[in-house]
Amino acid sequence: MKISKQQLERAAVVTGLSSEQAQAIWQQLETRSDVEAHFEPAHVGYYFGALLVIGAMGWFMTNGWDSFQGWELFTITSGYAAIFLLVGRWLWLQPLFKIPAGLLATVAVCMTPLAVYGLERQFHLWPSMDPGSYVRFHPYINASWVLMEIATVLAAAAALRYFRFPFLTAPAAYALWYMSMDLTELVYGKGWQWRDRCIISVAFGVFMLLVSYWFDGKTELDYSFWGYLFGLMTFTGGLSLLDSGSQLAKLGYCLIHVVLIVISLVLRRRVFLIFGGLGVFGYLSNEAYTYFRNSVAFPFVLSFIGILIIFGAMKFKKNESALQQQFAAWIPRKLKAAN
Repeated sequence: MKISKQQLERAAVVTGLSSEQAQAIWQQLETRSDVEAHFEPAHVGYYFGALLVIGAMGWFMTNGWDSFQGWELFTITSGYAAIFLLVGRWLWLQPLFKIPAGLLATVAVCMTPLAVYGLERQFHLWPSMDPGSYVRFHPYINASWVLMEIATVLAAAAALRYFRFPFLTAPAAYALWYMSMDLTELVYGKGWQWRDRCIISVAFGVFMLLVSYWFDGKTELDYSFWGYLFGLMTFTGGLSLLDSGSQLAKLGYCLIHVVLIVISLVLRRRVFLIFGGLGVFGYLSNEAYTYFRNSVAFPFVLSFIGILIIFGAMKFKKNESALQQQFAAWIPRKLKAAN
């Protein structure tokens, strides 16, 4: 829940707190939110600028960079990263600029794949075959990207020691998501099947979710969000593409996403509710299309499903707090202590 200073002051009057106590609480909340982004012009500018730099040195790179030798790529990228880290560390010491400081550290971490690629190209140290141009890193699966992804995860972990900035987990989660696909090719070689890739994706997603849960709640800042997000993308993505055609398997798919909705109540994480809801919606829509696609009743059935979802959401909103308490009571004490 996000509150404004005015809302806090009004709540203080209702609950009998003094204005001094309310001010002290607000100052504590402001201190905690120094590294948490808000939807305001400065923060939007910070993130937009950072994403442009990350995109320029990653997603939007052109084949023109192939003219550089491996050591040149490594030198250019390392120089960029060093500058970003030094400036970021200097800004980190100034409370007003912790967000741009953390974003500069994140940009530096995002330089890691290109730096490692330069070393691999210079010394021909590919885990598999030569993957070709770096512009193929994002759109294509290749076993030779694995070392670049491992290095990115390690770089993010190292940066987190000096910058307590949750967004630094994003490049690590992103790299792990890529690794779930590239590792499949490294394990199975060129003989891997689509089903193998889906199974690896599901397993990797579960691993990311468990690791994120392990760190959830252990610190005041939220370091688990991006792990949950990419873990769910990997898990539900692989599960959705693992289509056996069996009605029993489809029902199992739906039940798994219902479990995700239950988990959202237990962990109080809306990201599980979103992915769980999308999975259930996909199952219901597919079933409606399968049985009613050639019938005039199809739009009516689909509309009925939509109305049921709206009604269910209304009932959920009305009883959200009670449901969260009930499901939280089911968690074993050991798990509560660990979390």
